[in-house]
Amino acid sequence: MKKSAKSVPAAKAKPAAKPAIKAVTKVVAKSAPAKKAAAPAKKKPSSEPATFLSAQIDIGFGNHLYVRGEGPGLSWDHGLAMDNTGSNLWTATIKGAKLPVVFKVLVNDLTWNVGADYSVDAGQSITVYPTF
Repeated sequence: MKKSAKSVPAAKAKPAAKPAIKAVTKVVAKSAPAKKAAAPAKKKPSSEPATFLSAQIDIGFGNHLYVRGEGPGLSWDHGLAMDNTGSNLWTATIKGAKLPVVFKVLVNDLTWNVGADYSVDAGQSITVYPTF
């Protein structure tokens, strides 16, 4: 008997080579470093401490309390709105006073409190109980 030649399996075909990837170089333009903005000028702190005004009164819902007088930010012609910081507490801060602050309070910047003007030394606090 004749021995048959064993067939040798065909060599496996190599997969097609992947196309070469071209290196992409990104050119980044260098810019000059950003200049730092000048720092804002610091305000010189006032050497005078703040003066605090408080009024204890219930003026009714929807009304607002104002203060008029003599001192930084105050005028006898136009009122400065006070802040409602409690159920019956109104406050205002006067900064930079060098002399006593003289004032009156008004409801809705229309109705003046009765009695004499109030006065508080610069840098001090006062609580008033106005009547209208």
